[in-house]
Amino acid sequence: MHPRRTADIWNRTRARRRGFLIALLVVALIAGVFAVDAVRRHVEGEADLQTDPAFYTVPDPLPAGEPGEIIRVEAIASAPLGSTAWRMIYHSRDLSGTDIPVSAVVIVPDTPAPAQGRTVVSWGHPTTGAAPKCAPSLAVDPFQLIEGVHELLLEGYAVVATDYPGLGAQGASSYLLGIPESNSVLDAVRAARGIKDAQIGAQFLLWGHSQGGQAVLFAAERAEEYAPELTLLGVAVAAPAADLTELMSDDIVDVSGVTIASYAIPAYEAAYADRYSADELAGILTPAGIAATPDMAALCLLSENKEIHAIADPLIGGYVTSDPSKTEPWKTLLTENSAGSTPITVPVFVGQGLADQLVKPTATEDYVTLLCSQGVDVSFHRYPDVDHGLAAYASLPEMLIWLSGVTSGAAPTSDCP
Repeated sequence: MHPRRTADIWNRTRARRRGFLIALLVVALIAGVFAVDAVRRHVEGEADLQTDPAFYTVPDPLPAGEPGEIIRVEAIASAPLGSTAWRMIYHSRDLSGTDIPVSAVVIVPDTPAPAQGRTVVSWGHPTTGAAPKCAPSLAVDPFQLIEGVHELLLEGYAVVATDYPGLGAQGASSYLLGIPESNSVLDAVRAARGIKDAQIGAQFLLWGHSQGGQAVLFAAERAEEYAPELTLLGVAVAAPAADLTELMSDDIVDVSGVTIASYAIPAYEAAYADRYSADELAGILTPAGIAATPDMAALCLLSENKEIHAIADPLIGGYVTSDPSKTEPWKTLLTENSAGSTPITVPVFVGQGLADQLVKPTATEDYVTLLCSQGVDVSFHRYPDVDHGLAAYASLPEMLIWLSGVTSGAAPTSDCP
C-alpha cells in the first residue's frame, strides 16, 4: 500500500477514534451531571420531608377563601435540574361545594417566560391510594409520577400537579369522584398563577393518566363554566378511566378491581351520604369485603403493594356480591362519575396501550366513539404491547407534538370517521 494512503487511513482512523472518545466523554459528563443531581435531589428531598407535617397541617376550621386562592406555599429545594418548584396548599371545592384545602406542586423551567406568561400543563396523576399519606407531593421525589415532566419543562411549559382532595392536605377522599377531582385540577392552575415568580398566564392544557385521565376529562368538560377566566387549549389522556361502569365491570374479578373498589367505596359513602345510607352503598360487599375495606383503603398503592396483595388476593371473587356496574345505587353513581356527559369543546388526545389489562382497549375505543359522536376533534393513538403502567410514556412523543400544535393554534387532524 502507498505510504501516503496508509498515512491518510491512519489519520482518519485516529480522528474517528478521537471523535468516539470525545462522544464517550460527553456522555459520561452528562451522566455524571445527572447522577450528581439525582443525589442532590434525594438529599434535599429527604430534608423537605422534615417540614411536611407542619406544612400540610391546615387550620381547623379552614379560613374562607375563593377557589384557587393560596393558603400556603413554599419553595422545594429538590426541583429538577434547570427548574424551580413550589409546594402549595390552596382552596378548592368538594362535591357539595364546600370549601376544602388541596395540596399540589408547581414546576417552571429556569428560562425567561413569554410576555403573556407561561402556558401551564395541569397534570392528573394515576392512582396512588386514597389516604392522605399517599399524596405524590409527600414523596421524597414529588415529581416522579409526573409523566413527561422533563420533556414539558424543556418545551417551556409550566407544570402543576394536584394531589386531589383527601391526599396530602387532610380531608375526605375524592377517589374517582369526577367533580371534586376536576375542581382540584382547575383550581391548581388558578393557584399556580398566584405564585408571582412562576409567571404563569391564562392559557392551560390538561394531561392525565388512568385516574388522572378521568380527572382531566371532567375538568375539560367543566372548565368553561367553572373557571371562565382561564383558556383551555386541549386535553390529553393516556389509558383514561373514562367509563367507570366498564372499568368496574372489567376489573372487579381481579386484584385491581378489589383495590379500586376498596378505595372508591369509602369515598362514595362520604360524598353521597345525603343521598344514600352507608348500608345502601356497602350492601354490595360480602362480609369479608366489609371487614377488609377499611384496612385496604388505608394503604398506598405504590409503597404498600405487598400489604394490599396480602389482603386483596384472598378476596378475588369474594369481595362483592354482584357486579357494581349493574347494581344500584352503584350503577347510577358510576355513570354520574364517568366522563362524556358534557361534550368537550377543545381537541382531545387519547393514547392507549393494546396490552392494557386494567383499562381495556375496548373501553377506551368506546369512549373515543362517544367523543366522535359529540363532534370532538380526537387524535387517537394505539400502542401495541404496551401495558397500563407504560401508556403515558408510550404516548409522550406523539402527545408532545400534538401539544405544540394546539398551543400554536394549529387545527389537529381528527381520527374520527
